[in-house]
Amino acid sequence: MDSTKSADKLAEQIIEWGEAHGMETCFERTERLKPCPIGSSGACCKVCHMGPCRFVGKNAEEEARGICGATLPTVAARNLVRMIAAGTAAHSDHARDMAFTLLAVANGETKDFQIKDVRKLYRVAEILGVEFGNGRAVNDVARDVALKFIEDFGRQKGEINYLKRAPKKTQERWKKWGVATRGIDREVAEAMHRTSIGVDHDPDHLLTHGLRTALADGWGGCMIATDITDILFGTPRPVKAEASFGIFKEDEVNLVVHGHEPSLAEMIVDVTSEPEMIAYAKSKGAKGINLGGMCCTANEVLMRHGIPTAGGFTNQELGIMTGLVDAITVDVQCIMPSIAELSKKFHTKVITTSEKAKIPGAMHVEYDEHRAKEIAREIVKIACDNFPNRTTGGSHITDRFPVIAGFSHEYIEYMQGGSWRGSFRPLNDAIIAGRIRGVVGLAGCDNPRVQSQGIHRFLATELIKNDVLIVSTGCGSAACGTAGFLTPEMALENAGPGLREVCEAIGIPPILHLGACVDNSRILTILSAMAEEGGLSDEIGGMPGVGIAPEWMSEKAIAIGCYFAASGVPVIFGGESPVGASQEVTRIMTEVWMERFRGAMHFEPDPEKMLALALDYIDKARAALKLRKYEPGRFGTERVLMDMAARREIEKAAKPHIGIY
Repeated sequence: MDSTKSADKLAEQIIEWGEAHGMETCFERTERLKPCPIGSSGACCKVCHMGPCRFVGKNAEEEARGICGATLPTVAARNLVRMIAAGTAAHSDHARDMAFTLLAVANGETKDFQIKDVRKLYRVAEILGVEFGNGRAVNDVARDVALKFIEDFGRQKGEINYLKRAPKKTQERWKKWGVATRGIDREVAEAMHRTSIGVDHDPDHLLTHGLRTALADGWGGCMIATDITDILFGTPRPVKAEASFGIFKEDEVNLVVHGHEPSLAEMIVDVTSEPEMIAYAKSKGAKGINLGGMCCTANEVLMRHGIPTAGGFTNQELGIMTGLVDAITVDVQCIMPSIAELSKKFHTKVITTSEKAKIPGAMHVEYDEHRAKEIAREIVKIACDNFPNRTTGGSHITDRFPVIAGFSHEYIEYMQGGSWRGSFRPLNDAIIAGRIRGVVGLAGCDNPRVQSQGIHRFLATELIKNDVLIVSTGCGSAACGTAGFLTPEMALENAGPGLREVCEAIGIPPILHLGACVDNSRILTILSAMAEEGGLSDEIGGMPGVGIAPEWMSEKAIAIGCYFAASGVPVIFGGESPVGASQEVTRIMTEVWMERFRGAMHFEPDPEKMLALALDYIDKARAALKLRKYEPGRFGTERVLMDMAARREIEKAAKPHIGIY
């Protein structure tokens, strides 16, 4: 990889333009602000006012003590558990809001939302043990489902509902090692208690509770948020869209939705197409309204409506620097406060919308689900009113890339046989035969500490070249999308012959966009379905699959990585380890977790070594399962999966498939 700050050439162009005009972004601040070498490795404790205590020296692991007597392994473990708790709280607070929105819809308290996927509601109701047959009203079912979800936040004993979705053997491991999650809020609160001054000092004991808290995120908050969003806004199916800074239009009002909570964004999607709003935009001199996304809200509206995306975390400042963004709405998580100050150099209005988050210098229009469309129209009008204030300044970009997004669990099941024969058998068979070597979840943030998006792109191309199917979420999806990687043509040009054969037969890209960062839960349910299908591992652990977060930066990423490790997936994070100062904590997270849960968590800054470690895990899993040894180039001519014509014949008896191919 070269020395540029971003692997995205268009982003690099804007960065250079900004530097020439004296504008500071996260990339310049990264060069100026170096990470603390003590704190970044987990060797600093500041949970009480006797400190902060720093653990330094060659023998710090064995000899160093804080003022209270805490050891380095204790401190490193505490720091990691606090990151898990924060990440879990972030995802789960999002899920809580979605649960109360679903309840409001069921109770008829908001007129602007309705249940769009009744089939998904019933599927969820069945899992939760909620009655949905015998002519029961849809809203009554939705109310009981919402209340079941809300119970999982405050549950004090027992287990959260969705743990039962995991393979039985995986559940048995959780019970054996005491990590089965009781209640989401309880685990987060207990994590903060255990890591406060003078409580839990055993590193293994601390990290075990960290995994219990992380499971509350993956099988609780994330999974709840994903399912409710599908119920209210529709379960994603593949859609065509576009990605890059070129999505902004010079002759239209450009409004960007940025953040993580999709409810307001859904309303903005609705109102931007209203004749009254379009007429309002034209009255301000614009030809129309152009809606774009940023970060995970972008993924939400991309996979359901085909709304184009300008990219992930490190692109938010650069989007404003195009000079074409009339307004950008932000809610929670991964919002750089710098955008408010940067916007003053342009005409852009930054609008905060969550009662939980304000930014000095930004406008605030607070979202209320009971007046959702009214607030959405207010925001659209603010953007329209600002259109005449646009100047010619900015780094205008015209290039954009096609994207295919929206591969939900349900659609992946459908695409392997249709409505009547949908299953995960073809995927399992392709892995068993060696056409697909394994599966990698390529996820996580993009990070200016490295060449932003560069490691994502390197791993994406190398993995599919080695016949590894990729499922992507969050800013990992954005990195692939803005590179032009999310198309079926990518398979023809870059994938290994076995993977290419499978992609051609089914009609899919080699990198499947699964959604936002909360939608990592889709990977959990897919892995569970593959285990249930048979022929591979009878639990999530032992599957030829790996999770990789090559450019992570958020505490949410740590929570995600830990819930995958606890579920049985080896996970590789890029960069230096936040617990690297302690060999004991590192050993627990790799060796001990692998022995107990068949998952582990590694930190590796070298992209080549990350690739090698991922392929080694996959090949060892294949060998342990006694699958055919992977042979590069073995396949390429013989087709064994149904092509689209054959699948459509199966569909004739069902309702017509509405899709893109």
